Amino acid sequence: NTFEMLQAAGKDGWLAEARQVVSPNHDERPPDARVRLIVIHSISLPPGRFGGEAIEQLFTNRLDPAADPYFREVYRLRVSAHFLVRRDGQLLQFVATSRRAWHAGASCWRGRERCNDFSIGIEVEGADDQDFTASQYERLATLVRRLRERHPVEAIVGHADIAPGRKTDPGPHFDWRLLRELTDD
Repeated sequence: NTFEMLQAAGKDGWLAEARQVVSPNHDERPPDARVRLIVIHSISLPPGRFGGEAIEQLFTNRLDPAADPYFREVYRLRVSAHFLVRRDGQLLQFVATSRRAWHAGASCWRGRERCNDFSIGIEVEGADDQDFTASQYERLATLVRRLRERHPVEAIVGHADIAPGRKTDPGPHFDWRLLRELTDD
């Protein structure tokens, strides 16, 4: 229930309903930083392919560069997100919401740079040229509602919104209207 999930998300920032896969790619938020922003990303590894362990391996620094030609380009990256929503709606958590995940890179929102300092990053397994699933929107909406109960979230944006010209995700197939309807935004 909601109360138990909020308790689980309490001071340690872990959600009970998420499968925990701890990433080393995080650090402390600045002392004055509060979560104000949720950043929606999309990811598939290799690009356009869903399922498998590659995303988890990337976020835990275990991606094998020999497993796919594309992995040779990205296996050295030290990146993470707080959450991943799989195609079937499964929720994984890599970083506690109280910590700064390394998901946004060079970014700016409302004139404030370094969005990782004050945001929660949610990866949705997908690609710019494909629709996301109903299960993903349902899980994402539930997650957003839970995060809003715990943090003073002011906005939900796409990675492309805070890193224009550098990033395109979650892409034109992401249904922002549906997410707003599901979260009563």
